[in-house]
Amino acid sequence: MSSPKAPEDGQGGGDPPGDLRSVLVTSVLNLEPLDEDLFRGRHYWIPTTKRLFGGQIIGQALVAAAKSVSEDVQVHSLHCYFVRAGDPKVPVLYQVERTRTGASFSVRSVKAVQHGRPIFICQASFQLTQPSPLQHQFSMPTVPPPEELPDYETLIDQCLRDPNLQKKYRVVLNRIPARNVPIEIKLINPSSLCQLENMEPKQMFWVRAKGYIGEGDIKMHCCVAAYISDFAFLGTALLPHQRKHSVRFMVSLDHSMWFHAPFRADHWMLYECESPWAGGSRGLVRGQLWRRDGVLAISCAQEGVFRVKPRVTESKL
Repeated sequence: MSSPKAPEDGQGGGDPPGDLRSVLVTSVLNLEPLDEDLFRGRHYWIPTTKRLFGGQIIGQALVAAAKSVSEDVQVHSLHCYFVRAGDPKVPVLYQVERTRTGASFSVRSVKAVQHGRPIFICQASFQLTQPSPLQHQFSMPTVPPPEELPDYETLIDQCLRDPNLQKKYRVVLNRIPARNVPIEIKLINPSSLCQLENMEPKQMFWVRAKGYIGEGDIKMHCCVAAYISDFAFLGTALLPHQRKHSVRFMVSLDHSMWFHAPFRADHWMLYECESPWAGGSRGLVRGQLWRRDGVLAISCAQEGVFRVKPRVTESKL
């Protein structure tokens, strides 16, 4: 997937040498070709739900789609539906259909299959880079830089050392897989991780891929961003309710992304998330990924289904 390089926008400082390549490139998103437009994907990280991580399926599907288009087009949008739970015990087959190849836009449909049945369907649209006299964007929020914030693992360790932390929440923190996922996260509001309080349905955090991807081609950075975009995203809808309810079941129903400007997924980006609505056992979340120089790189949206139960208040006697 060679194509125009992602920008050097001053986000990440010096790049590490190539022998520190991100596992997202070398393993997670590295598909095995089986036939023309047919690929097999393996699993890297399995959440505590024992279901496949949605971001992995989105990222692998976009890799498969990108392999079927020419080098001079870039993905500008994708729209996905999760139709069945993924089985972490077997690989995923990705079948690509070349729906349309036009002069400016090309569409690819991807079906992810396990046990002979689709678990995920996706349509990705690619565009030939074109100049535009019409340009505008919102302004990036003002937040502390990632260098001034503790990393996720440090925060979890600090919370677990708090003697006043409730036992039930200690169990939740121990399940957070920060040490296993191939991405780095720094919360804008670090105290929110240790407090089981109702909050506004909004959160922001810095995020980037672990390891080195390099300038490379923008298609791979988009595939990595697709993986990143699903992490901690849907949980935004739970923030106003976490004191009264605990989650029995939470799963994504659909996921959409729009790619606006080149970026590097191994450089820090600000993920701004909000949930404008929840009801009917579903919740809607929207997100924006900003480059450090203030450029809006990606917009995301997702709806998920929730099954919750009331929290039992611990007796203080």
